[in-house]
Amino acid sequence: MLTAFTAGLLLITISELGDKTFFIAVILSMHHSRRLVFAGVVAALAAMTVLSVTFGQVLSFLPKIYIHYAEIVLFIAFGLKLIYDANKMAVSATEEVAEEAQEAVEKADLDNSQQKSVWSILLKSFVLTFIAEWGDRTQIATIALAAGNNPIGVTAGAILGHAICAAIAVIGGRLIAGKISERQITFIGGFLFIIFGIVAAIEGK
Repeated sequence: MLTAFTAGLLLITISELGDKTFFIAVILSMHHSRRLVFAGVVAALAAMTVLSVTFGQVLSFLPKIYIHYAEIVLFIAFGLKLIYDANKMAVSATEEVAEEAQEAVEKADLDNSQQKSVWSILLKSFVLTFIAEWGDRTQIATIALAAGNNPIGVTAGAILGHAICAAIAVIGGRLIAGKISERQITFIGGFLFIIFGIVAAIEGK
């Protein structure tokens, strides 16, 4: 369980910094209550984590040998893809991600009379984050981890990682948003995926 918890925590924390969901939380917290935005964002990420872990557990019913090799291949292949993407990524990639997040928030804006209500802020934070997270690299990582590791450990680690990133976004996001490099984060994430793929291969021997 400790291994699964640590893996989930590291992968999610590093992968989520500077991600689209991170900037959505930053932008929303500039206009609404930080506590409400944090609650909505974390609720969405927790729900996505539970869904991903559940799907990973369904896959775990396949023959263990297939799960083992699929986990290794998935982590290493995904890591190589992230490194390749980082190499091709422009220096302004972070700005592009932030702009995408800004557009998503603007499209979801309600009229002024509803924007400040508690439920509308929670709902907007939840829906925007949930949609942005769907199919993201962290979702794939969570599914892969849950297929071959303790589901409770993966869930707890991933949710804590999401909560840490959400807290950074709503509390100090405005200060550090301009200092985060999506290219560097993608590089680090790629190397981390490869490391976990190697660890999975070693543990299977």
